[in-house]
Amino acid sequence: MATTHSVRQKLLGGSTVLALALGGCGGGGGGTPSGSTGNPPPAGTTTITIMGERGAQSFSPNPASVGQGSTMAFRNTDSVVHHIVMNDGSLDAGDIAPGAFSPTLRLTTDGANYHCTIHPTMVGSINRATGEPPPCSGLYCEP
Repeated sequence: MATTHSVRQKLLGGSTVLALALGGCGGGGGGTPSGSTGNPPPAGTTTITIMGERGAQSFSPNPASVGQGSTMAFRNTDSVVHHIVMNDGSLDAGDIAPGAFSPTLRLTTDGANYHCTIHPTMVGSINRATGEPPPCSGLYCEP
């Protein structure tokens, strides 16, 4: 009996370790990444499409026109997870699974630059009220 009990404990212990290892893995299958939703955003929300890791051509439209205080969302049409954030840290869309939408976000600034934290060469911008994209400098801007 003691032997059966210790074998069962070892098997269950190994399963727990395996489950924890798989649960912590970012691209493992099943489940939806943290920011993703399966539902399109509400009417009147500007949707920016994620098209893949292609620098400034990764998003459409780019630049996008979203007024300060307006809502926006990202739709991932690529085959991998993306995580979009504003360069200034004002918004974070979370992880967006392939085929999913980000949560609806309210733009709090007049124009913004953003990037994918997983693929930092993926960059985009949102026009200011003047219709021009904001100036961009630093790590997440294309030369």
